[in-house]
Amino acid sequence: MRYGQIRKYDVANGPGIRTSIFVTGCPFKCEGCFNEEYQSKENGTIWTKSEEDRLIKFVSSKHVSGLSVLGGEPLAQDDDLLNLLERVKRETKKSIWLWSGYRFEQLNQKQLNVLKYVDVLVDGLFILNKKNLKLKFRGSSNQRIIDLNKTRDQGKIVIWSGLKPGQ
Repeated sequence: MRYGQIRKYDVANGPGIRTSIFVTGCPFKCEGCFNEEYQSKENGTIWTKSEEDRLIKFVSSKHVSGLSVLGGEPLAQDDDLLNLLERVKRETKKSIWLWSGYRFEQLNQKQLNVLKYVDVLVDGLFILNKKNLKLKFRGSSNQRIIDLNKTRDQGKIVIWSGLKPGQ
């Protein structure tokens, strides 16, 4: 796995103060993507155990409410991401948000295995003509913020309840 950056404190990608990691490599290459430099899987820094330890330390901070995983495309990564998310959940018990261009209904078993550790999924491609800067935690109106814990419990897609109408 490669990553473009780690933000120790991030208030833009999920509720509260979060640690964010931006992985590189994306098959979608959406027009108007705000992270175009992270589309190539050759860009970024190679993921190492020391980087993983550093990220765990950031997420473990009492000021941080969880981890946000963006890209690039997180669900196009190798097992390093799966191992990281499992470790974050095991060691910190904090929430994990993940952004993906894939729709939940399209995911394969390997991708669903990654989501076992994720609490909230923002799904769907960024679509430039549906861009809306007023939306919370997403860039275009076709994207959904899915509460994966409730979705698993209820057996149907449940939208995250932290949104107010129009957000």
